[in-house]
Amino acid sequence: MKLISYLKFLLKSTNHHGVHSPFVFKYLTECVYKKPQVSQIKTQDILLKSIAFFEFKNIWLEESREVQQLIEDDFPNVHLNDENPDFVYYPSPLIAQIPFNKLHNDGMILIDKIHNSTKNYSSWLELVKSSDISVSIDFYNCGVLFIRKEQEKEHFYLRP
Repeated sequence: MKLISYLKFLLKSTNHHGVHSPFVFKYLTECVYKKPQVSQIKTQDILLKSIAFFEFKNIWLEESREVQQLIEDDFPNVHLNDENPDFVYYPSPLIAQIPFNKLHNDGMILIDKIHNSTKNYSSWLELVKSSDISVSIDFYNCGVLFIRKEQEKEHFYLRP
């Protein structure tokens, strides 16, 4: 399953040169692709770089002590499990109960393990279809969803 899924992803994916959205291009070039890596685990690298890049202050974490410790170590002034989050993290799309009504414009949701199983990928695709989501990015290891009311709905397959 994983090999076939990864090969399909490679066929669909691009890097920042194939992106026509100024918002996504800036996010990729100034955040995700920016060196140095802050973690060897790709999802954690994207998570930590995104928090710093967008200067998120209120973060909701679902079931992840390891990620909570990383954030507390790198961002001591961030409020965790705030009721009005800027950023939400889920370790799997199967448990993602997105609080769309609590996320403001420019809110970000990071979901890990979107390609770990057929069920995970189906759940991810359902989240991408939500009318509340404007921008979705499939990084293979994880997926990112943005709420941006000023932007048309777009979906990207990008190599991190």
